[in-house]
Amino acid sequence: MHHEDNHLWTTGQQARQSRGLGRKQDVSSHHPQRSRNGRIQKQPLNPERVRTINGSFAFIEHRFLRDGFWASLEPSQLLLYLFLILVGDRNGLSYYSYDKICTLVGLSLDEYIEARNTLIAKDLIAFNGHLFQVLSLPEEVVSAPAAKNQDSEIRQLIDRVRGKSHE
Repeated sequence: MHHEDNHLWTTGQQARQSRGLGRKQDVSSHHPQRSRNGRIQKQPLNPERVRTINGSFAFIEHRFLRDGFWASLEPSQLLLYLFLILVGDRNGLSYYSYDKICTLVGLSLDEYIEARNTLIAKDLIAFNGHLFQVLSLPEEVVSAPAAKNQDSEIRQLIDRVRGKSHE
């Protein structure tokens, strides 16, 4: 361990001790062990700080990571998606305005619009102009070319309704 690393750890330990959290723990007891069926048995690293559900909460299906949804998103898209999960109600509904979203998550208006449209095209969210809904995950990841094609079709439909033509 470098001296600087040791100093940071020591400073962190001092801060924990000042909050009454400086107990030394047996680090060796936290190495994962396998059960008879081969699954890793895990123990909380800090049993006094195990998370509990109090009031509202958000969840993300493990399939979001495992099945490639996470990897299919650009950082701005991922940021918007996670924000919408956090602020949504039990049905995934939320009604934050674009300016509030941009301010809270640090996206420009263009980044927000691109992220929102891509999440819609990838079938991860629905949006009616005022209300967002985080949708249940589709069976598989919608590829970027398919998402762009769907986005293009949506733009063409909007343009047709406004009286513009793509011919």
